[in-house]
Amino acid sequence: MKVGVARETAPGERRVALVPDALAKLTAAGLEILIEAGAGLGAMIPDAAFKAAGAKVVETADLYAQSDVILRVQKPSPDEARHLRKGQAMIGTLQPLLDPKLMATLADAGVTAISLDAIPRTLSRAQTMDALSSQANVGGYKAVLLAANAFGRYFPLLTTAAGTAKPANVLILGIGVAGLQAIGTARRLGAVVKAYDVRPETREQAESLGAQFVTLKTQIDATGAGGYARELTPEERASQQAELNEVIGGMDVVITTAQVPGRKPPVLVTAEALGKMKPGSVLVDMAASALGGNVELSKAGETIVTGNLVTIIAPENLPASMPIGSSQFYARNISALLLQLLKDGALNLDPADEIAGPVTITHGGEIRSDAVKKLLAPAEAKA
Repeated sequence: MKVGVARETAPGERRVALVPDALAKLTAAGLEILIEAGAGLGAMIPDAAFKAAGAKVVETADLYAQSDVILRVQKPSPDEARHLRKGQAMIGTLQPLLDPKLMATLADAGVTAISLDAIPRTLSRAQTMDALSSQANVGGYKAVLLAANAFGRYFPLLTTAAGTAKPANVLILGIGVAGLQAIGTARRLGAVVKAYDVRPETREQAESLGAQFVTLKTQIDATGAGGYARELTPEERASQQAELNEVIGGMDVVITTAQVPGRKPPVLVTAEALGKMKPGSVLVDMAASALGGNVELSKAGETIVTGNLVTIIAPENLPASMPIGSSQFYARNISALLLQLLKDGALNLDPADEIAGPVTITHGGEIRSDAVKKLLAPAEAKA
């Protein structure tokens, strides 16, 4: 079976789906690896490195014509999707819940779409395939570095001949993979760290990394399915927001990480909370996207300074800003999934399998994912 690695074309995307170090296991399994020319340049990997690892470097047309499976990081653009042919499979972080129409297009074209963001994250044997977690780890680390760079003071307590600098007070909102990495990174930089999550069971995790867990008098248990927090009701959100605003107002740096898959991120830092923050404070909104963010005034892809001199950084695709490390992690994830699905030299996409079932979004001209079907149902009804 021939496996092709596509060059990413999304703006700002510098990652690549495979790195040379990941090729050995795949070729040992009998796979022939094709690399689109220039696919690794964003991650500082020349074509020669792939050739030395046993891959064949080909042009775009040959990649799509010869490959049985296409590996990529992000979903394809409309132009790239047109290169795909019936019976071909594509594996990547395809965001099926954010772009169900693309999934319908792929199904109509007879393309098998396999998405890493549908990996069952609570399944222990799927952890090596969990690209969302590996990339969130990179994002949490990078978010703290962005905040430290924008902050006008030191993060650690520092005593010098010119006097003593107080440590920065940092608040992490959302204690998932990104939040935990942000806590650890901020602590390593010497900050005093507090953390908050609507899931009480995250307290122990935050405290194990040296953060103080913020407990609100209006604390709500919002533990959801699949390891995520559930969306709060309007009443629950209102009851906790006023108290949370007071906590936010006393912070030097706030990093928000809360996301709900396929939905608009919850607003955790309101305009009122921003108004309580001191001049020079910094917020990094890791959830900023086209759907919105955790900070009410954030604008995806932009850095703005409010009237009271609070800096709001709303980066898009933080993992792509550290492409070498994030590509190495992603390559391990996608390789593990590909090898898991491989049987007798072909993909085995048994819908009853606890990994193959969830990740296979389209196959055989049909949409397999019930969640995607549900999202498409209103549009189909109108048609």
